[in-house]
Amino acid sequence: MNAVPSSPDPESRPPVRPVAGARRRGVPGLSIGSVTDVVPGSLLVAMPALDDENFAGAVVYVLDHGDTGTLGVVLGQPSEVQIRDVLPGWSDLAVEPGVFHVGGPCEADTALCLAVSGPPARRPARSATDEEDDDGLRSVAAGVHLVDLDADPGALAGRLTGLRVFAGYAGWSRGQLAVEMGQGSWACVPGSPDDVLSSRAGADLWRAVLRRQRGPLAVLATAPTDPSEN
Repeated sequence: MNAVPSSPDPESRPPVRPVAGARRRGVPGLSIGSVTDVVPGSLLVAMPALDDENFAGAVVYVLDHGDTGTLGVVLGQPSEVQIRDVLPGWSDLAVEPGVFHVGGPCEADTALCLAVSGPPARRPARSATDEEDDDGLRSVAAGVHLVDLDADPGALAGRLTGLRVFAGYAGWSRGQLAVEMGQGSWACVPGSPDDVLSSRAGADLWRAVLRRQRGPLAVLATAPTDPSEN
Protein backbone atom coordinates (compact mmCIF):
# COMPACT_ATOMS: atom_id res chain seq x y z
CA MET A 1 0.00 0.00 0.00
CA ASN A 2 1.19 3.51 -0.75
CA ALA A 3 1.69 6.25 1.82
CA VAL A 4 -1.32 8.27 2.89
CA PRO A 5 -1.57 11.39 0.71
CA SER A 6 -1.32 14.60 2.74
CA SER A 7 -3.27 16.83 0.36
CA PRO A 8 -5.46 16.59 -2.72
CA ASP A 9 -3.74 16.09 -6.05
CA PRO A 10 -5.32 18.50 -8.55
CA GLU A 11 -4.65 15.99 -11.30
CA SER A 12 -6.37 13.13 -9.44
CA ARG A 13 -10.08 13.02 -10.00
CA PRO A 14 -12.61 10.23 -10.36
CA PRO A 15 -11.68 8.71 -13.73
CA VAL A 16 -15.15 8.21 -15.17
CA ARG A 17 -17.06 11.11 -13.65
CA PRO A 18 -18.90 13.43 -16.04
CA VAL A 19 -17.03 16.67 -16.67
CA ALA A 20 -17.92 19.12 -13.88
CA GLY A 21 -20.40 16.60 -12.46
CA ALA A 22 -23.17 16.95 -15.01
CA ARG A 23 -26.65 17.09 -13.55
CA ARG A 24 -29.07 14.27 -14.30
CA ARG A 25 -31.66 15.32 -16.88
CA GLY A 26 -35.16 15.80 -15.57
CA VAL A 27 -34.06 15.93 -11.94
CA PRO A 28 -34.04 19.41 -10.38
CA GLY A 29 -30.97 20.32 -8.38
CA LEU A 30 -31.35 21.52 -4.81
CA SER A 31 -29.50 24.66 -3.79
CA ILE A 32 -28.44 23.55 -0.33
CA GLY A 33 -25.30 25.07 1.14
CA SER A 34 -22.22 26.21 -0.72
CA VAL A 35 -18.59 25.28 -1.05
CA THR A 36 -17.80 27.70 1.79
CA ASP A 37 -19.45 25.18 4.13
CA VAL A 38 -16.93 22.49 3.19
CA VAL A 39 -14.34 21.91 5.92
CA PRO A 40 -12.41 18.87 7.11
CA GLY A 41 -14.82 16.69 9.05
CA SER A 42 -17.90 17.71 7.10
CA LEU A 43 -19.91 15.34 4.92
CA LEU A 44 -20.65 15.68 1.23
CA VAL A 45 -23.95 13.94 0.53
CA ALA A 46 -24.73 13.02 -3.08
CA MET A 47 -28.03 14.46 -4.27
CA PRO A 48 -30.33 12.60 -6.69
CA ALA A 49 -29.41 15.18 -9.35
CA LEU A 50 -25.81 13.92 -9.54
CA ASP A 51 -25.41 12.04 -12.82
CA ASP A 52 -22.58 9.73 -11.78
CA GLU A 53 -23.20 6.09 -10.95
CA ASN A 54 -19.92 5.96 -8.99
CA PHE A 55 -21.34 8.34 -6.40
CA ALA A 56 -25.07 7.57 -6.37
CA GLY A 57 -26.11 7.64 -2.72
CA ALA A 58 -22.58 8.45 -1.58
CA VAL A 59 -21.62 10.04 1.72
CA VAL A 60 -18.09 11.46 1.57
CA TYR A 61 -16.14 12.38 4.70
CA VAL A 62 -13.98 15.43 3.89
CA LEU A 63 -10.31 15.09 4.82
CA ASP A 64 -8.88 18.21 3.22
CA HIS A 65 -10.25 21.24 1.39
CA GLY A 66 -8.25 24.16 0.10
CA ASP A 67 -7.01 26.12 -2.87
CA THR A 68 -5.73 23.02 -4.67
CA GLY A 69 -8.93 21.01 -4.38
CA THR A 70 -10.82 18.68 -2.09
CA LEU A 71 -10.08 15.19 -0.81
CA GLY A 72 -12.32 12.79 1.07
CA VAL A 73 -13.29 9.16 1.50
CA VAL A 74 -16.63 7.54 0.74
CA LEU A 75 -18.17 6.06 3.88
CA GLY A 76 -20.21 2.88 4.11
CA GLN A 77 -18.79 0.97 1.15
CA PRO A 78 -17.25 -2.23 2.56
CA SER A 79 -15.23 -4.51 0.30
CA GLU A 80 -14.47 -8.21 0.71
CA VAL A 81 -10.77 -7.66 1.47
CA GLN A 82 -9.96 -8.45 5.09
CA ILE A 83 -7.68 -6.01 6.91
CA ARG A 84 -5.98 -8.89 8.70
CA ASP A 85 -4.83 -10.28 5.35
CA VAL A 86 -3.10 -7.05 4.30
CA LEU A 87 -2.38 -5.07 7.47
CA PRO A 88 -2.50 -7.68 10.25
CA GLY A 89 -1.06 -5.35 12.86
CA TRP A 90 -4.06 -3.04 12.57
CA SER A 91 -6.85 -5.59 12.42
CA ASP A 92 -7.49 -5.66 16.18
CA LEU A 93 -8.16 -1.91 16.20
CA ALA A 94 -10.54 -1.99 13.25
CA VAL A 95 -14.26 -1.94 13.98
CA GLU A 96 -16.59 -4.48 12.40
CA PRO A 97 -16.71 -5.43 9.65
CA GLY A 98 -12.92 -5.71 9.65
CA VAL A 99 -12.54 -5.12 5.93
CA PHE A 100 -11.17 -2.44 3.65
CA HIS A 101 -13.79 0.10 2.66
CA VAL A 102 -13.83 1.53 -0.86
CA GLY A 103 -12.90 5.16 -0.27
CA GLY A 104 -13.29 6.27 -3.87
CA PRO A 105 -12.04 5.74 -7.41
CA CYS A 106 -8.81 7.75 -7.10
CA GLU A 107 -5.61 5.76 -6.48
CA ALA A 108 -7.39 2.57 -5.47
CA ASP A 109 -4.08 1.01 -4.38
CA THR A 110 -3.58 3.72 -1.76
CA ALA A 111 -4.58 2.89 1.82
CA LEU A 112 -5.92 5.62 4.09
CA CYS A 113 -6.81 4.98 7.70
CA LEU A 114 -9.22 7.05 9.78
CA ALA A 115 -9.37 6.58 13.53
CA VAL A 116 -11.58 7.94 16.28
CA SER A 117 -9.86 8.85 19.51
CA GLY A 118 -11.14 7.89 22.94
CA PRO A 119 -12.35 10.24 25.67
CA PRO A 120 -9.73 12.52 27.27
CA ALA A 121 -9.38 10.23 30.30
CA ARG A 122 -7.97 7.52 28.05
CA ARG A 123 -5.38 9.74 26.41
CA PRO A 124 -1.90 9.80 27.93
CA ALA A 125 -0.52 13.10 29.17
CA ARG A 126 1.52 14.82 26.49
CA SER A 127 3.88 17.76 26.41
CA ALA A 128 2.66 20.99 24.89
CA THR A 129 5.58 20.76 22.48
CA ASP A 130 4.54 17.33 21.15
CA GLU A 131 3.70 17.32 17.47
CA GLU A 132 0.48 15.43 16.83
CA ASP A 133 1.87 13.46 13.92
CA ASP A 134 4.94 12.29 15.88
CA ASP A 135 2.98 9.29 17.15
CA GLY A 136 1.28 8.47 13.87
CA LEU A 137 -1.88 10.55 14.24
CA ARG A 138 -2.79 13.69 12.31
CA SER A 139 -5.96 15.51 13.27
CA VAL A 140 -8.68 15.90 10.64
CA ALA A 141 -11.50 17.17 12.86
CA ALA A 142 -12.49 16.91 16.51
CA GLY A 143 -11.97 13.29 17.56
CA VAL A 144 -11.01 12.06 14.07
CA HIS A 145 -7.47 11.44 12.86
CA LEU A 146 -5.57 10.19 9.85
CA VAL A 147 -3.32 7.32 10.89
CA ASP A 148 0.17 6.67 9.60
CA LEU A 149 0.00 2.96 8.80
CA ASP A 150 3.77 2.72 9.26
CA ALA A 151 3.34 3.64 12.95
CA ASP A 152 3.21 1.12 15.81
CA PRO A 153 -0.41 0.00 16.35
CA GLY A 154 0.37 -0.99 19.93
CA ALA A 155 1.40 2.56 20.79
CA LEU A 156 -1.99 3.88 19.67
CA ALA A 157 -4.27 1.16 21.03
CA GLY A 158 -5.01 2.91 24.32
CA ARG A 159 -5.93 6.17 22.61
CA LEU A 160 -8.37 4.94 19.98
CA THR A 161 -11.93 3.66 20.10
CA GLY A 162 -11.67 2.21 16.61
CA LEU A 163 -10.57 2.75 13.04
CA ARG A 164 -11.48 2.12 9.43
CA VAL A 165 -9.10 1.48 6.54
CA PHE A 166 -10.01 2.74 3.08
CA ALA A 167 -8.71 1.80 -0.35
CA GLY A 168 -8.67 4.85 -2.61
CA TYR A 169 -10.28 8.24 -2.14
CA ALA A 170 -12.51 10.80 -3.82
CA GLY A 171 -10.87 13.90 -5.23
CA TRP A 172 -11.98 17.17 -6.79
CA SER A 173 -9.62 19.54 -8.57
CA ARG A 174 -9.66 23.25 -7.87
CA GLY A 175 -13.11 24.73 -8.45
CA GLN A 176 -14.70 21.42 -9.47
CA LEU A 177 -16.65 20.87 -6.26
CA ALA A 178 -17.96 24.45 -6.27
CA VAL A 179 -19.42 23.89 -9.74
CA GLU A 180 -21.03 20.60 -8.73
CA MET A 181 -22.50 22.07 -5.56
CA GLY A 182 -23.81 25.02 -7.56
CA GLN A 183 -25.64 22.54 -9.77
CA GLY A 184 -27.26 20.93 -6.74
CA SER A 185 -25.30 17.69 -7.09
CA TRP A 186 -23.95 17.69 -3.53
CA ALA A 187 -25.07 18.96 -0.14
CA CYS A 188 -22.61 19.68 2.65
CA VAL A 189 -23.67 18.81 6.20
CA PRO A 190 -21.84 18.49 9.53
CA GLY A 191 -20.11 15.19 10.19
CA SER A 192 -19.22 13.43 13.42
CA PRO A 193 -16.78 10.75 14.61
CA ASP A 194 -19.71 8.32 14.76
CA ASP A 195 -20.09 8.62 10.99
CA VAL A 196 -16.56 7.32 10.44
CA LEU A 197 -17.17 4.15 12.46
CA SER A 198 -20.84 3.67 11.57
CA SER A 199 -21.92 0.13 10.76
CA ARG A 200 -24.46 1.48 8.28
CA ALA A 201 -23.64 1.04 4.60
CA GLY A 202 -24.83 2.25 1.22
CA ALA A 203 -28.31 3.70 1.01
CA ASP A 204 -28.91 2.98 4.70
CA LEU A 205 -26.11 5.38 5.68
CA TRP A 206 -27.21 7.96 3.11
CA ARG A 207 -30.75 8.01 4.49
CA ALA A 208 -29.58 8.08 8.10
CA VAL A 209 -27.47 11.18 7.44
CA LEU A 210 -30.34 12.91 5.64
CA ARG A 211 -32.88 12.06 8.35
CA ARG A 212 -30.96 14.03 10.94
CA GLN A 213 -31.05 17.19 8.79
CA ARG A 214 -33.79 19.78 8.56
CA GLY A 215 -35.96 20.94 5.68
CA PRO A 216 -35.67 19.51 2.15
CA LEU A 217 -32.77 17.22 3.01
CA ALA A 218 -34.80 15.33 5.59
CA VAL A 219 -37.56 14.81 3.03
CA LEU A 220 -35.04 13.31 0.60
CA ALA A 221 -34.34 10.50 3.08
CA THR A 222 -37.42 8.71 1.73
CA ALA A 223 -36.41 9.12 -1.93
CA PRO A 224 -34.39 6.60 -3.97
CA THR A 225 -30.68 7.38 -4.19
CA ASP A 226 -30.98 6.94 -7.96
CA PRO A 227 -34.10 8.59 -9.48
CA SER A 228 -34.01 6.12 -12.38
CA GLU A 229 -35.15 3.48 -9.87
CA ASN A 230 -38.36 5.40 -9.25
